[in-house]
Amino acid sequence: MKKRMTRLALSALALALASSASAKTLVFCSEGSPENFNPQLYTSGTSVDASAVPVFDRLVDFKTGTTELAPGLAERWEISADGTVYTFHLRKGVKFHSNKFFKPSRDLNADDVIFSFMRQMDAKNPYHTVSGGSYTNFDSLELGTLIKNIEKVDEHTLRFTLAHAEAPFLADLAWYFASIHSAEYADKMLKAGTPEKVDMNPIGTGPFELVQYQKDSRILYKAFPDYWRGKAKLDRLVFSITPDASVRYAKLEKNECQVMPFPNPADLAQMRANQNITLMQKAGLNTGFLAFNTTKAPLDKVKVRQALAMAINKPAIIEAIFRGTGTAAKNILPPGVWSADKDLKDYDYDPTKAKALLQEAGIKPGTHISLWAMPVQRPYNPNARRMAEMIQADWEKVGIKADIVSYEWGEYLKRVKGGEHQAALMGWTTATGDPDNFFGPLFSCTSANGGSNSSKWCYQPFEKIITEARAEQDHAKRVALYLQAQQIMHDQIPAVMIAHSTIFEPVRKTVSDYQVDPFGKHIFYQVDIQN
Repeated sequence: MKKRMTRLALSALALALASSASAKTLVFCSEGSPENFNPQLYTSGTSVDASAVPVFDRLVDFKTGTTELAPGLAERWEISADGTVYTFHLRKGVKFHSNKFFKPSRDLNADDVIFSFMRQMDAKNPYHTVSGGSYTNFDSLELGTLIKNIEKVDEHTLRFTLAHAEAPFLADLAWYFASIHSAEYADKMLKAGTPEKVDMNPIGTGPFELVQYQKDSRILYKAFPDYWRGKAKLDRLVFSITPDASVRYAKLEKNECQVMPFPNPADLAQMRANQNITLMQKAGLNTGFLAFNTTKAPLDKVKVRQALAMAINKPAIIEAIFRGTGTAAKNILPPGVWSADKDLKDYDYDPTKAKALLQEAGIKPGTHISLWAMPVQRPYNPNARRMAEMIQADWEKVGIKADIVSYEWGEYLKRVKGGEHQAALMGWTTATGDPDNFFGPLFSCTSANGGSNSSKWCYQPFEKIITEARAEQDHAKRVALYLQAQQIMHDQIPAVMIAHSTIFEPVRKTVSDYQVDPFGKHIFYQVDIQN
């Protein structure tokens, strides 16, 4: 009864806010709760949407709805001829948010940028271990060794010196971990003995200020009036946390929310027919996959991994789970990312050959393997539980017993990161559009140790190629190296690539200027609404 009352109260609040004549409010039915509000510390799209997108800015960013790099807090930059020195010129007059703990006394300057990077880079920085101190994305790019020095030239100019040329470096600075925080706020919270407030009560320069967070219920933001690009058209932004896709759609139909992510593919036809809704779509730069923990028997054997891949009826999964919204994947790189190998031959669905390979590898019929399934919808997997059940049935046919396991989303990510799984349904949406954003974070040796490498796969021939590609300035040579990398991944199969999906987002027709983001973010700065 209490939960029902809470839902009713929240629905009433959302309707009251949305119908307010004096304030433009948009309610976004988000799919889950953020882990916290510091995008340096977490990698999930749920946390990125709640923090990096509304609250923070970066030195460089992407033009909304595109993969095109654009100036952000840096209005311009120069790169040395040898590709190792980047000089950034910051905008002047950029204001920080305030909250009940902090009122800024100055505008953004080079100190804020240096703090934002040094917290992640320097083990001696007083903030390095705050809130768990895990900097997965920063570490997966090996920025701690790549960045030799960050030098403050003057209040609005700073210089990054790299150990070697790094082709994706500029695009990497548009990634969420590179969000710029207030050094002044950090200093104040440190002196007060409450440094974790920086991560749960964020201060950024972005278009919206965090007002209130009720875990598993809602997040309330207000437009930042002094935003350097100009105040958002919306006055308030509400995230109504709604894990179930059917419930999200019911709320959208009732106008209790105006935008929702990750619809059920089965509901798309009904959404198209609804005169109050525009069903928006865009090819997503994403890949859903089944990661094998290559450090755990029997998945430490290549033949076993190949057999389990051949045993999966991928076309049946695509048809049942994606219902026309996804295409079968054979590479980690989606077709829309340059250097994706369109000629690579995927493993055929072949249970007979799979059985033979398992026998060759000495795997006895009835062997158990834990198969982890995500508890939430993602752009690359609309129904992980159902997918796991289909894989379970496929593996049963070749003598493997799959035990399906799941946890709450934050716990799931934490346990996979810790390597507790044997096989886990995972996925990735690129943050930069560069191939390295797939290879480095997901399959490098560095990211195998507590990073986003859920296969825990460290294979030196592959590592050598992606390291060389990252430092290579010649585009054609990078393409050739990435083609080699994809062939190695295919042969060694640390993960079964399952699908690339189209992003669908139903939006109420009262909403204007919303754009589907190819990186999977949900951006509301440019959006307007008719109350």
